Amino acid sequence: PPNQVLIAISLFLTFFIMAPTFNKIYDEAATPYMSNKISAEVAVNSASDEIKKFMVKNTRKTDLIMFSDLAGDKVRYDKPKDIPFRIALPAFMTSELKTAFQIGFLIFLPFLVIDMVISSILMSLGMMMLSPMLIALPFKLLLFVLVDGWSMTVGSLVSTFSVG
Repeated sequence: PPNQVLIAISLFLTFFIMAPTFNKIYDEAATPYMSNKISAEVAVNSASDEIKKFMVKNTRKTDLIMFSDLAGDKVRYDKPKDIPFRIALPAFMTSELKTAFQIGFLIFLPFLVIDMVISSILMSLGMMMLSPMLIALPFKLLLFVLVDGWSMTVGSLVSTFSVG
């Protein structure tokens, strides 16, 4: 799909996954700030704590330990709330990149098998000048539609997050 479609899907999934966190930030930081019950500094701290809690909950422990070591922190954090934002943010990003590569690899593998099968069939028929990609594309699309690829991809992506 075109980049605009992928960006739209990623935005909608972000809003879907982050909805409980956004609601909590709205209730505990934005609303009290707008009604002048708390200061801007308290509201920002409250909101960043909620975002950090979400990130730490959805980050691999190995990534948190790695960035803690890279930052030179000798302290092991007992509670997620003790982890500084400067460690939680890059650890979360690295953890999400790792998940993205895993999902991409799992999508790529069946398509690679289809390419290899089509290529070997065309070579055995002596059709060296015919592009295997031209023949394989309809089979890839058919496979993606038959296994309900969008639902599987979106479902597996959303299931990697712990929201509650």
